Amino acid sequence: MEFEEYKQSYVAEVEQSIDFAGQSHDFFIRVKADELVASCARQLGSLERCSVLDVGCGVGLMSRYVGEHFGELRGVDVAPGVVKRAAAHVPQGKFQVYDGRRIPFEEQTFDVVFTVCVLHHVPPAQWTSLVAEMARVLKPGGLLYIFEHNPYNPLTRRAVNNCPFDADAKLLTRGESMALIESAELEAAEARYVLFFPWKGSGFRSIESGLRWLPLGAQYFVSGRRVR
Repeated sequence: MEFEEYKQSYVAEVEQSIDFAGQSHDFFIRVKADELVASCARQLGSLERCSVLDVGCGVGLMSRYVGEHFGELRGVDVAPGVVKRAAAHVPQGKFQVYDGRRIPFEEQTFDVVFTVCVLHHVPPAQWTSLVAEMARVLKPGGLLYIFEHNPYNPLTRRAVNNCPFDADAKLLTRGESMALIESAELEAAEARYVLFFPWKGSGFRSIESGLRWLPLGAQYFVSGRRVR
């Protein structure tokens, strides 16, 4: 499915596909943003002077919540229409179109590079090269994050099957995503399952913290550190 086709209806399509969960798409975005920021803070300390790149930024849904914690926010996407919307929705960031192959920044530019539910839209033959490109623009000591759907979660599969935007999706296991991190010569940092409960409240997040190892969360993230 071409991303440009969905530049106006993306959020509505996703909302419809997860309606059975009883939460808005924004709820799930916020949880992932909180997880990313907390993980970065654990490993990097203060983020005020750190730069962050959102690869496959879409309309800026994740960038909107992540960017306020970092000193510099950049984003890239292959679809001009969604990049234009990201720039309008997230004025503190700078967003640009790229060709999907070479990220348009010099080597060792960013402290953090992340991609959220993008790889399952990318042909599997291109996974390794995309993650290698993300690693290329990381500074030494910088962190690379991959967030993806958990294919072992039946409700996740239901949501993917309900969403036209995911018609051609190829879901990755957490192990496959970590293998991509390691193929880019990064040191494994963290791997956690998230979104066990589609409900708000610190109590549910606290319970989830003890379940991070259990492969039943709706999504997961893996991260790696560039050591040289």
